[in-house]
Formats: sequence, structure tokens, C-alpha cells
Amino acid sequence: MAFGRYDYASFLAYFAYAAGSVAVPIALVSVAHDLGFQLDNGGMAEGGALHLGRTASIVVAMLLCGFLAGRWGKRRSLGISILLMSFGIGMCALAPSYGVLFLAIAVAGIGEGVIEGLATPFVQDLHPEEPGRYVNFSHAFWSIGVLATVLAAGALLSDGVSWRWVIGAIAVGAMIPALLFLLPDRSVNAYVEKNEALDGRTVWSHTRKILQTPLFWLFYAAMFVAGGGEFCVTFWCASYIQLNFSSSAWIGGVGTACFAAGMALARIGWGYLLRQDQLLGLILCSAIGGVLVTLFLPTVTNLWIFLGLLFFTGIATAPFWPSIQSYCADRMPQADMTMLMILLACAGIPGCGFATWLMGYIGDHNGGLSAAFYLVPACYLILGLLIGYDGYVLKGKSHERDPQRDTG
Repeated sequence: MAFGRYDYASFLAYFAYAAGSVAVPIALVSVAHDLGFQLDNGGMAEGGALHLGRTASIVVAMLLCGFLAGRWGKRRSLGISILLMSFGIGMCALAPSYGVLFLAIAVAGIGEGVIEGLATPFVQDLHPEEPGRYVNFSHAFWSIGVLATVLAAGALLSDGVSWRWVIGAIAVGAMIPALLFLLPDRSVNAYVEKNEALDGRTVWSHTRKILQTPLFWLFYAAMFVAGGGEFCVTFWCASYIQLNFSSSAWIGGVGTACFAAGMALARIGWGYLLRQDQLLGLILCSAIGGVLVTLFLPTVTNLWIFLGLLFFTGIATAPFWPSIQSYCADRMPQADMTMLMILLACAGIPGCGFATWLMGYIGDHNGGLSAAFYLVPACYLILGLLIGYDGYVLKGKSHERDPQRDTG
């Protein structure tokens, strides 16, 4: 595999995107204390609403990012979006109140939405001969970013470093990939921008065709609950550990790292072992396993057992997001694949935001985060029922699988 300047820019973009996404959840207990919405005193819904605002911004940006790329090109759009994300994260570090923090996270979400929508096709443009290898490799830096951030941020917070300095450092670091994208490249193998204007009517025609297909809405619901279950754990497990086990921010970060490590290892493993025609079985088995594992999370009183369960939760959760998208593409072979992937992501990301807020709301009104954690197995159970219904009831009746897609 041969990497160039923009490969490294893409790796760092995923790293910075992941770091900005988990920095506030890791420091949420300290943030809530300083800004006046203590999680153990009725402030969990406010904490969860932070991600809801971020989600709305990401979705809007994703819906528009194709048009931005058509006007300014993917490279420039990515560089500017990373700068915007960096600015939003920097505003978080300086926020004097909850309202300003909410606005800052929403601003960062606009930049994150463009990264979510354009980073993968950008890497594909860099390596048209073998895009799959390079896309998978670049996506690994999301997990690496989560692991590094939760461990480093947890350690710094436990040593008494202010959460403002931690989040501010992430904002400054995010400027590095932005500069790699935006500064002039005079090398022999400089990237040539594929700046093709998009026909809005064509994009809308593809979108309308997908939205008018009933089967799409089944997968939309599946992505919604899959994203919700995943980010409930990502967002709340560090706070849960600190509040329920009287542990430090460092141990809270370790909990999130255990979950992320399970996801990273499982995605690498399934990437090597899985065949395309095994996606249905993988999603169903992972959903069942996820329900069984996460049902025990609220009942465990031993910290180390809880951390182990988080690792296995990560393994169960790992295949949901990419596998549902790929399986849906097989079941709807006539749909425009680019628009289908964007619309499915526009289901998963709102699921993340809504479920994160709902978990905080339940925590405020029904016995704390222990009771709220049952939302995770509920999401996985609904996911399993939806995919099982398609695989064993609807499959073969409509939208037959494209046989060419089963060769991978």
C-alpha cells in the first residue's frame, strides 16, 4: 500500500473527528459541574441533548455535502469543514454556559457532517485501483482516535487538568489535517481535483426513488436503532462508571476504550473473514449477542466485569453500521448507491442523537443511568426483529438480491 500526503490528511481527519466526538462525553461530569447541570441532580437530559444538537447539524451538512463538493471539490470542502469543526470544538473549550456549549457542538457538527459524507469518496478517488483496501485502512483511524482520546483525556482529567485545556488541545490538533488539505501541493503526484458540477434534479430524482421504496424505510429504522444503541454506550458509559462506581475520569475513559477496542478488533476480523452472503447471519447473531450481553450491564456491581462486558458489547456492535448499509445495497440493487448510503447514514446519526438524549431523560426520571442502560438491549432487539423480518419474510418477494454483489 502506497500512501501520500492526502492519505495522511485523511487519517488525521478521521482521528480528529473521533477525538472531537468523544472529548465532551469523557469530560461530561466535569463539564456538567462547571456549567451548572449536574448529572446526578436532574441534568442527564441536558447532557444527552448536547449530542442531539450535534446530530441535527451533521445531518444537514451531510445532505448538502455533495453539492459543496460539486462546487468547490472534495479536497477543499474537507479542509474547510475540518477548520469549522476545529472552531466549534474550540468554542466548547471556552463556553461560559450550557447554551454556548450547545451552540458550539452544533457548529462542530456541521464540519463533522461534511467529513462523514466526503472522506470515504475522497479516499476512493485517491486509489481507484484498490479503493476497498484504502477505505478500510483509513476508517481504522476513527477507532484509533477514540481509543487514544479517551485514554489520554481520562488520564489528564484524573490528574487535575481542566477539561477546557483538554478540549482546547483537540481543537488545535484538528487544524493539522485541515492545513494538509488546504495548503498548496507542488509535488509531482499532486492530487487533481475532480470538480464536477452536480445536477440537482438528478440528485433529487435518485433521492425520491429511494424514499418511495417501502423496503428502504425498514433499513432506515434498522440504522436508526443501531446508531442509537451504539452511541448510547459511547456517550454514557464513562459517566456511568464515574457515577456508579465512584471512579475517576481515567477509569471512565478506560471503559469507553474497552468498548472501542472491541469494535475495532471485530471490524478488522470480520473484514478478513466475512463473505457478502453472510451479512444477514452476522447482523442477526450480533444483535442477539448484543441483547444478551447488554442486559447484564445495569446489574453488574464489579467494575472489572463491567469493563469486560463493554468489550464484548463492542464486538457485538461492530458490524451493525457497515453491514446494514452493505446488506441494504444488496437488497436494493436498482437504487443509486451514493445517495442510498447518505440517506442511511442520515438515519443512523439521528438515532445516535435521539437515543443519547432519551437515555439521559430516562436517567433523570426513572432511577438513574442503571435503568436507562436497558435502552441499549431494546435497540438491539428491535434491530434484530427488523433485519430478521426482512431476511426471512420479505426476502425473495421483492427487490431480489443482485447476484454480482454476492461474489465479494
